[in-house]
Amino acid sequence: MFEAIAFYLFAFLTIAMFYITVTTSQALYALTALASGMIFISAFFFILGADFLGAVQIVVYSGAVMALYAFGMMFFDTTRDVKEKKGNKLLITGLSTLAAILIVLIFSAPIVGDNITALYPMVEGAGNTQEVGIVLFTKYLVPFEVAAVMLLVAMVAGIVLSGKKMDLSLTLMSSAEVRDMKKDKTKKVLS
Repeated sequence: MFEAIAFYLFAFLTIAMFYITVTTSQALYALTALASGMIFISAFFFILGADFLGAVQIVVYSGAVMALYAFGMMFFDTTRDVKEKKGNKLLITGLSTLAAILIVLIFSAPIVGDNITALYPMVEGAGNTQEVGIVLFTKYLVPFEVAAVMLLVAMVAGIVLSGKKMDLSLTLMSSAEVRDMKKDKTKKVLS
């Protein structure tokens, strides 16, 4: 019963956070909701007993979102006032109805959940990390290697694109030379 309640609670919270992520106009709100959603996703792994995957989810994905958060705080004006909108009464009524239906489903889920069986049962004597490795390097070996090659290609492409040589460096030029460059638009400064 606890697992079913926790699952539906975290499912609702995850969906709510990702909804906020895609609908808000504030970058910092979106990044905060994205990080929260990633942490709520890790809760599913902890509920299922996959502690290793839950920790990886928090460290890798939430850590990446926190890096985005830091860049967002650097590049966006966070000092301006945020204007909150008043809620729509129809939206509030709809969400309240959805929450009531969700609560009914949470309490009726254990009745349905008794008939669900695992497709791939656990291997005896193997821990969580070993089970992940067994499945990853047997059944999912080809998709794992394809994902590795795709990440390698993306990394090499990022290095090539960021490592383009610039014809001129603005930091090494005097202010008079920079003004002359702005006047003469035929020269490439940054490409």
